[in-house]
Amino acid sequence: MSHRNARLTLHGRRLLIDRVRAGRPVAHVAAEMGVSRATGHKWLRRWRAEGDTGLEDRSSRPAATPHRTGCRLENRVCQLRRDRNLGPARIGTIVGLPASTVHRVLVRHGLNRLAWLDRPTGRVIRRYERDRPGELVHVDIKKLGNIPDGGGWRTVGRAEGDRNKQATTDRRTAGCSPKIGYSYIHSAVDDHSRLAYSEVLPDERKETATGFWQRAQAFFARHGITVERVLTDNGACYKSFPWRDALAAAGIAHKRTRPYRPQTNGKVERFNRTLLDEWAYLQPYTSNTERTEALDSFLHTYNHHRCHTALGGQPPISRVNNASGQYI
Repeated sequence: MSHRNARLTLHGRRLLIDRVRAGRPVAHVAAEMGVSRATGHKWLRRWRAEGDTGLEDRSSRPAATPHRTGCRLENRVCQLRRDRNLGPARIGTIVGLPASTVHRVLVRHGLNRLAWLDRPTGRVIRRYERDRPGELVHVDIKKLGNIPDGGGWRTVGRAEGDRNKQATTDRRTAGCSPKIGYSYIHSAVDDHSRLAYSEVLPDERKETATGFWQRAQAFFARHGITVERVLTDNGACYKSFPWRDALAAAGIAHKRTRPYRPQTNGKVERFNRTLLDEWAYLQPYTSNTERTEALDSFLHTYNHHRCHTALGGQPPISRVNNASGQYI
């Protein structure tokens, strides 16, 4: 790639060739364009040998690197990294290489960051992203403890929080309702744009999950997204007949992750962590209703205003707008 102070860009090289072909001396044309006569002849030779393709930028990487670390030694370095999660300094001591050389080897093989490795297997996690909105939507459920009326221990302290919890339990038991229990946050995240839709629901039964998906699909449709595939884990609600029939009726293919491989469903798993940090635990809530009502505000901020590192610092809605050519 040409640097910012380059005398000749691709356009300049073509201009040089055109002037020489018009019959002018190479030395005169090179002087006019601020380069040496040797440089002018170099581009002329490349053009005569390769045509316009020869005027394009080339990699500065050498054709041969005789002093590069051998393949067997590189494999040994990579094996130590995968099996024992060692750093460059410790690997260098074992294999007899400088730490800087070990680091270059790890960079070359994509092993220089432990965060990029699957800890159980030591393999590099393969990141993927679909080409257009709706091509794949990740769906998952996050279980979250309910908040007793008056606030839990995070709000009012441990002793008062326990009293609120007991009082809420007593009232609900007297009314033949279940104990405080849990809420289930059902979420759907588009793989390409990261556009997200969530609901707080009382359970994770098959009817509840199916109803959530139908509303999520309508949400994506309002944003001009036609869902083609849905990716879930192997939860019982996602193996049910109502779930299967709802997807089949809409012509949507259902994909499931491999057992114990949450990396496959990683985009919605990462969204769940964002839910906890920026909504569920963002502030102390005095009731479960107050926390639930705050979800809509979080989702609007996430979809329309919150920057996303995987999207170049833009919010998810920007990818939807770019794909559809309009603002939703």
